[in-house]
Amino acid sequence: MDIVWQEPLVRAQRADYGVVRGLCTALCARYPFLRGAIAGHSLLGRELPILVLTPSSDEPIGERVLVAAAFHAQEWLTALCVLRLCEEVCRAARGGLSLCGIPIGRALRGRQILFFPMVNPDGVEIALHGSAAAGEYADFVRSHGGDTHGLWQANARGVDINHNFNAGWQEMQALAEKSGKDRAGARQYRGDSPESEPETRAVTDLCRLYGFRHVVALHSQGEEIYWQYGEHTPPQSRMIAQVLGAASGYTVTDPTGMASHGGFKDWFISCFHRPGFTIELGHGVNPLPIEEFDSIYKKVREMLLLSLLL
Repeated sequence: MDIVWQEPLVRAQRADYGVVRGLCTALCARYPFLRGAIAGHSLLGRELPILVLTPSSDEPIGERVLVAAAFHAQEWLTALCVLRLCEEVCRAARGGLSLCGIPIGRALRGRQILFFPMVNPDGVEIALHGSAAAGEYADFVRSHGGDTHGLWQANARGVDINHNFNAGWQEMQALAEKSGKDRAGARQYRGDSPESEPETRAVTDLCRLYGFRHVVALHSQGEEIYWQYGEHTPPQSRMIAQVLGAASGYTVTDPTGMASHGGFKDWFISCFHRPGFTIELGHGVNPLPIEEFDSIYKKVREMLLLSLLL
């Protein structure tokens, strides 16, 4: 089959909500085996697009994997990484090509991949465009630092999505009270109850619906891989994390402090007793410079591909 070269769709750019939606639409138009869907809606009513990759329609689906990103507002560069990964996998699958030495068509047989590029679009819009993007919550966001560059991580009503999952809820409350993060604000507030936020429920509903073999959450920064949470961490999780670390040079470790509970991978491991991973992309201060996108992605490309296939 002749392979027609096409200009890549996903390039280094400020990935606000409009850009991400546009790229999702363009990718689905280019690759017929990639289907767009809506996982739910944000607090302000923005659709939460997902991309469902099913390369082989004539084989039963045996396993599903989810990779999700942009839980935190300043970490919008992770959305671009998810979309670049999706595009490269689709291109290789369509052309019968290998990626990082792996024949993609063969590797994806019987497997379905879901890409969730932007879990927290309201927060990303605030991070990139200020409190005016917060709609009815604009006054609240403005009064809590929403117009300060690099500060806002939460959703529009000041709940940190990656602290809103039901994992170590009581332990997180004690840490929040000790650190003064026990009320709504720019970052690290867990919310009034687990899954209080529509963005959180969109992720958990997907997991309950699809029964993923494992999940991967992309954050920034630190070049670290987190892989365990409590007694239900599967024994194979350590080995998978070590393979991912070897492929990228990232450090396999454990989070500390407020990051020790309430995260997506923590909840997934606790709820399903299956592997879940948090990968902290890049080094520096959030938001990471868009000029570093290509170098960050190049370093993690093989690791991200393996995270879909192991």
